[in-house]
Amino acid sequence: MEYFTERAASHREVLQKIRDRYGERARVLTQRSVRVGGFLGMFAREGIEVTGYIAKEAPKPPRKMLDPEEERKKILESVKGSSDGTLQQVLKAVNAIQERLDTHEPQKQEELHPSIVAMEQLLEENEFSAGFIREMSNRLRREMSLEDLDRQDIVESSVFQWIGEKIKIYEPRVTPKIMILVGPTGVGKTTTIAKLAAIYGLGHKGGKPVDVRMITIDNYRIGAKQQIDTYGSIMNIPVSGVESFQDLKKTLALYEGADLILIDTIGKSPRDYMKLAEMREMLDACGHDAEVFLTLSSTTKISDIKDLFKTFEPFGYQAIILTKLDETQRIGNVISVITEHNKPVAFLTDGQSVPQDIHEASVPRLLMNLDGFKSAKMSLRPREGRVSGTPSGAEYVKNGVWE
Repeated sequence: MEYFTERAASHREVLQKIRDRYGERARVLTQRSVRVGGFLGMFAREGIEVTGYIAKEAPKPPRKMLDPEEERKKILESVKGSSDGTLQQVLKAVNAIQERLDTHEPQKQEELHPSIVAMEQLLEENEFSAGFIREMSNRLRREMSLEDLDRQDIVESSVFQWIGEKIKIYEPRVTPKIMILVGPTGVGKTTTIAKLAAIYGLGHKGGKPVDVRMITIDNYRIGAKQQIDTYGSIMNIPVSGVESFQDLKKTLALYEGADLILIDTIGKSPRDYMKLAEMREMLDACGHDAEVFLTLSSTTKISDIKDLFKTFEPFGYQAIILTKLDETQRIGNVISVITEHNKPVAFLTDGQSVPQDIHEASVPRLLMNLDGFKSAKMSLRPREGRVSGTPSGAEYVKNGVWE
């Protein structure tokens, strides 16, 4: 394939130069601002540099679109003054128009470099949203040279790094006084509460033990109170159940001396707006010392994640707890939505074991759950986060290499 690079003072001028030199077979790949002209680096001015290639065949001229009104007039003219076989003539004319519409081919879009096409397919297989894929594709065309695009490993590593740069990690200044977990039914809130109690209350994963209490307002689900009571008994952490605003307020006053209070909430359907509103009013008893975390299953599809973000927005959640990472290898769905809404991730869970299967969120841990990207993952060396806070995604990148 024959490639070219052309420069000019303006976008219009460089396109005209390409058309004059290479004709209709020229295809644009990238464009960027450069300094052109001047002498020994002085008196240079802003210009445009465009790279592209020469296609094997010139594009076919687009067929003229059919005008329905014009065709209707033709039909009426063709049957005017006819007495016999009028219906057959009309049907014949309509069938002729339909045949022409069926065989009409829209003009093909601009061809993409094979590496970009392959990357779009990989992102699609990882269930990233169409908008996220389009953003990555546009960035490749804008920032990558033709030499880099010809190397799939460079393309893969670059997109892998760009994904990591977009992920935000929750960084609390201090351990919150009250942590509230909200979310839909079946995402594992109660088990996650127990894992957090073990991390903070028993000092697992290198943290310093603190005085922890657990509260549940989930008195509707069968066995919910018994489940969290069992966890509390094993870890020797007090557990209380509340049913109203006043109950919660009294219990919080009773636990005032504790370092951390973990609150498990009702796992209601996001469409049960009445119950969610009641729960929101009850949680007002926690005051400003509370931080709310939206618990989200990594297996949730994109449209449902967006609905959940919108439904639980009134709770003012600060970050996401992502569960069930062990049940999927494709988390582009989650990454697409959390980056679109600029929401940080606080914790990740990847199993039912307490307290082993919970980790503070980090960019490498999330990226390791992407399917493919084999060469990029080879340079990924995750570091363990601290219980008091985990470095943000940008701190894992040094000279283009994940640490």
